[in-house]
Amino acid sequence: MAEAPFRMIRIVSAVALEPEKGKDIAEKFAAQNGIKEYEIRLDTDPALIGGILIYAGGFRYDFSIKGQLGRIANNLKTRKAIGFDGGESATDVKSLIRGSLQDALSDFGEKPVAPGGQDLFDQAEPLPISGDEASSLTMVDNLRETLEAFSTTMAVDEVGQVISVGDDVAQVRGLQNCRSNELIQFSHTTFGIAMNLETDHVGIILLQQDDAIHEGMICKRTGTTASVPVGKALLGRVVDPLGSPIDGMGAIDTQLRRPIEYPAPGIIDRQPVNQSLHTGITAIDAMTPIGRGQRELIIGDRQTGKTAIAVDAIINQKGKNVYCIYVAIGQKMSTVAGVVNLLHAQGAMEYTTVIVASASASASLQYIAPYAGSAMAEELMYNEKADVLIVYDDLTKHAQAYRALSLLLRRPPGREAYPGDVFYLHSRLLERATHLNDLLGGGTITALPIVETQSGDISAYIPTNVISITDGQIYLESELFFSGQRPAINVGLSVSRVGGAAQSKAMKKVAGPLRINLAQYRELESFSQFGSELDEETQSRLKIGERVIEVLKQPQYAPMPMEDQVISLYLANKGVLVALDKEDVREFLQDYLATLRSLHPAMLEEIAATGLYTDAAVMTVDQTVAAYMAAWKAEHEDYGTAV
Repeated sequence: MAEAPFRMIRIVSAVALEPEKGKDIAEKFAAQNGIKEYEIRLDTDPALIGGILIYAGGFRYDFSIKGQLGRIANNLKTRKAIGFDGGESATDVKSLIRGSLQDALSDFGEKPVAPGGQDLFDQAEPLPISGDEASSLTMVDNLRETLEAFSTTMAVDEVGQVISVGDDVAQVRGLQNCRSNELIQFSHTTFGIAMNLETDHVGIILLQQDDAIHEGMICKRTGTTASVPVGKALLGRVVDPLGSPIDGMGAIDTQLRRPIEYPAPGIIDRQPVNQSLHTGITAIDAMTPIGRGQRELIIGDRQTGKTAIAVDAIINQKGKNVYCIYVAIGQKMSTVAGVVNLLHAQGAMEYTTVIVASASASASLQYIAPYAGSAMAEELMYNEKADVLIVYDDLTKHAQAYRALSLLLRRPPGREAYPGDVFYLHSRLLERATHLNDLLGGGTITALPIVETQSGDISAYIPTNVISITDGQIYLESELFFSGQRPAINVGLSVSRVGGAAQSKAMKKVAGPLRINLAQYRELESFSQFGSELDEETQSRLKIGERVIEVLKQPQYAPMPMEDQVISLYLANKGVLVALDKEDVREFLQDYLATLRSLHPAMLEEIAATGLYTDAAVMTVDQTVAAYMAAWKAEHEDYGTAV
């Protein structure tokens, strides 16, 4: 099919062109580009300094001095060093630029001129002009200080025109060749991402709020996708979704960048999840273990401790060669500040990057925040061969931000007004969490997405979507939380699809009977409410269950070492703690573990290093706990008598 003819050739010059001259330029341009039918429009823009711009068929052809100087400036910024020896004169540099401009304009008979009609380079002395024009000429003169060699060509940009703008969304006509998710430039500081590719216009979400964007404004394609700075330089920093620091600690020293959208590794590039990622939370490490490279969902109503579990997991990675990234989406800034201060206090910010798209941020920034965090994690995984833990807090607000953008872009709403591709929104994000094979370095990204439910409804749209994507979920229940069981993990609804493959042998040995004991306790507890007399075996099982629950209770921001968890669970399952009142269980364990660490530090270090709970270790624990139990009870009985 033949190419559609250009309808308009628009020529913009620094000084007004005579109609005949403009017609001559248009004819030569049309002949060069095979344009047969067109109309001519002549405009003036003194900011061009000299030369012309030609708009035709959705493209901008830049023959202006302003454009050339801009490209020179960009070239100088991107080059780290230019070997200029100072031997060239200003005249040489002017001649160089003049020759380049004249080559670009020779076909149209146009000379580079300044406002007023003077030849910009024919004067031996600087032209007697002032203001913005003088500063532009000064820029040309100043090039001799750094410029060694310069070559420039005509710049061709595909441009579009803003039809409407509002609520962080712009509709642009033109940009016929625009691609999905391409970065569109509106000004030097304002960009957007192309989301909707319609037949007659493109829907673009704006990444920065800029009141200067208005109807009729020109924007252009960049040919690239959105990217963020990455690397170890971001560790210990708080940044926005574009990678700009917001912690007041100055600029981030990194030249590395990665696109926020990146394909997930294929099956051949992965290997099974078989290394444990300890969270320090006994209930999780024992019953829903998390492996390096896994995606484990944390789900529950608001104010049930979801963020606390994720922060505990970050704190527990100290000294374990795991980098952490915490992505706050739609959270209050005061809440995020509290998390950052806590991480600082625990010494966890040294290996952590915090990305903040607060509740006051635009929906577009909230939308790209988790993808930016994933890009930063991928740099550490692919190029540093590192293990990374990333927390998305939370994906419910992320989906709501995407829903808002989709409705503003007039995409058809589906269930709960979410667009039809909301599943793909999270699947392409969470699939980037993986355990790479050894040929690619063996690095891992472990994802802990957080989803908020309403009144415990895990069958809602977003919860069911994310549950089906992830490798298990940790379900937090409000009733358990308010009854004092914290973390309030519902053992029946929580599961890890990786299972024992991500557990040490020591933990697997003591965690085996844990679920059975808890299930029997729950069943017997419901029956015991209807009977007044219970046999000894039932009472014993009830007491063991009560002590197990006490062992699983854990204060906030106090993760436990794996060896302490193993010994605590061993004593609870064996029934040793039945001799204590359930209110004394946690205090007894805390004192006993401290004593054991002072008496047998080598044994605990061996459990931590090898992951084995040997018969010798079991014998040592049995002997020491019997003696310590008698002493502890005697001490507390004497204390009670004295009181």
